[in-house]
Amino acid sequence: MKTNQNHQNPSLISLFKLFNAPLHLSNLLSLMLFFVFGLCFGIILTFHLKNVSFNLQFTQFSRSNTTTTEAALAAISDLVTVTVPEATLTPEKVGLRSYLTPPEPMHDMTDEELIWRASMAPKVRDYPFERTPKIAFMFLTRGPVVLAPLWEKFFKGNDGLYSIYVHSSDSSANVTVPEDSVFYGRRIPSKDVEWGKVNMIEAERRLLANALLDFSNQRFVLLSEACIPLFNFSTVYTYLINSKHNFVESYDLEGPVGRGRYSPKMAPTVDIEEWRKGSQWFEMDRDLAIEVISDKMYFSVFHDFCDGQCYADEHYLPTFVTKIFGQNNSNRTLTSVDWAKGGPHPTRYTRNDVTVEFLVKLRNDRSCEYNGEKNHICHLFARKFTSHALDRLLRIAPKLMQFNL
Repeated sequence: MKTNQNHQNPSLISLFKLFNAPLHLSNLLSLMLFFVFGLCFGIILTFHLKNVSFNLQFTQFSRSNTTTTEAALAAISDLVTVTVPEATLTPEKVGLRSYLTPPEPMHDMTDEELIWRASMAPKVRDYPFERTPKIAFMFLTRGPVVLAPLWEKFFKGNDGLYSIYVHSSDSSANVTVPEDSVFYGRRIPSKDVEWGKVNMIEAERRLLANALLDFSNQRFVLLSEACIPLFNFSTVYTYLINSKHNFVESYDLEGPVGRGRYSPKMAPTVDIEEWRKGSQWFEMDRDLAIEVISDKMYFSVFHDFCDGQCYADEHYLPTFVTKIFGQNNSNRTLTSVDWAKGGPHPTRYTRNDVTVEFLVKLRNDRSCEYNGEKNHICHLFARKFTSHALDRLLRIAPKLMQFNL
């Protein structure tokens, strides 16, 4: 019977023998290593899966946070835009100041642009701003104003009542002017000028146009580097500002240096009977100055036909002014010149000519008419003085002419 039971449970007997068999040391170590390896692998795998889940969650949070931040910034931007004061968004108004402020004398306008701008004149005669009338002193020179130290004394103490413009006939002349001089920075864009040529008139018109850019300039006087003042600034200013007439010398002269310079090609714009002669050294008001720079009809005739021995500077303005604006012209010049010696050029005064008696004579040389009445002051300026006369002029003229008074 026992034998039959053993045959019926062979697997149980084998398992019992296996667990009851002695374990070898190498088998135990293998089992332990396998267990440790499995444990470590499980731990690592668990942490890796948790990290992946965390990164996914962080990325989603970052994207959500960025979207939220952008939305917040957009909202802030909208808020700032709405709350900005309206005044800061309004462009600066364009008023009279920018229009009335004249450009610097050395600008970049062409002659055509300059004359176009300077020819603008308001129809309304009353100025809507406070304005002190000024006199524009325009110097047409070959180079520097050689008698500048005398003019410095003349202008001293009268700021705001005058403007200075210098046109140098030698456009390439390198003239250095001290920064404390009234002539500093007063040179306008200039071009070469030849004596007796039409470009002399172009230079005069260029000076007038630049001076017209300043609305405060009311009277305009043309001078040369050889001119001197015969009276103090106060006398000259009062004389010009209160004058009812312009001072453009004009007369009809028979002979070769008068009507003999006329060209029949100028007809019918200018007939021989309308031909006039006079000094180029003029003085005029603002209305006439605008007409002079705006003229094309008469200037083009002189430009085309007044050449050779015509001397446009002695005939253009006398003819143009007498023909069109003669009723307001005095037909005389304010600049004293001595032609007694004859020839194409007036007398030149040197150092030895400058005396008290000589200057007194220039100041009181004849009687003339001023605003319809007789007047003993006929010339405000005189020429032609050389640079060698400057030292005596500086010693005698300021006291005699009462400069700075």
